[in-house]
Amino acid sequence: MTAPRRAAVIGKPIDHSLSPVIHNAGYAAAGLAGWSYTRIECAAAELPALVAGLGPDWAGLSVTMPCKEAALAVAAEASPVAAALGAANTLVHRPDGTWYADNTDAAGMIALLGAAGVRSGARVSVLGAGGTARAALAAAARLDAAAVTVLARRACAIDELRPAAAALGVRLTGVDWADAARHTDADVVVSTVPKGVADPLAAAARWRPGAVYFDALYDPWPTPLAASAGAAGCRVVSGLDLLLAQAVGQFAHFTGVSAPVPAMAAALSAAAGTEIRPPR
Repeated sequence: MTAPRRAAVIGKPIDHSLSPVIHNAGYAAAGLAGWSYTRIECAAAELPALVAGLGPDWAGLSVTMPCKEAALAVAAEASPVAAALGAANTLVHRPDGTWYADNTDAAGMIALLGAAGVRSGARVSVLGAGGTARAALAAAARLDAAAVTVLARRACAIDELRPAAAALGVRLTGVDWADAARHTDADVVVSTVPKGVADPLAAAARWRPGAVYFDALYDPWPTPLAASAGAAGCRVVSGLDLLLAQAVGQFAHFTGVSAPVPAMAAALSAAAGTEIRPPR
């Protein structure tokens, strides 16, 4: 009989997370009896103690706000992309008891933006300067963006992104949040800010028809800014799309088998009440 294995998504707040729906559907479809995936509320300062207390039955952790930078610090080893970004959304428990950090947000965002038609030379505006903004930098680098503008309320938060941008070869310009609406005319706008922060921009946004708007949120959906972008003719990518895309990489990390993507997408679609299609 296979020993039970456990995984969870951690962050704060965490009650809204649909990650358990995706991963548990994947376990069932892959025939992984005894596997389970739950939610754990955890602040960044609480992460080291939480990780230290997990036993050998734990396969891994999905990491969301505000723990992505802290996740890197508890890992004995990190993937090149996680190390370059200074943030991880995935912690894998290895047989020797140590933890390995990766950032599957970056790979997921690259796949989604590429599928949305983003090509070399795009101008990218990133709203926010936290852990998910770091993944947006990786996507901009891989998609060969011409320029990246980061808009945040704190100049020091933008400065903390500069080493990651330099490591990735991204030309980063920092702009105060007060000018955010003026920079929504980019080819790609990526919002990584918490719920409600970007809502006031909806009425003042300067969308360019045919641009891509990517919103890392999915609760509630659509956000006011996503609705504004859609009404202006932008291609809109949601946090639900990213949730699925990044979970595919995590599933393989945790279980060692390929993710049953159709089953995971179907479960997420049913839970969210909208069709989620994996990027091709």
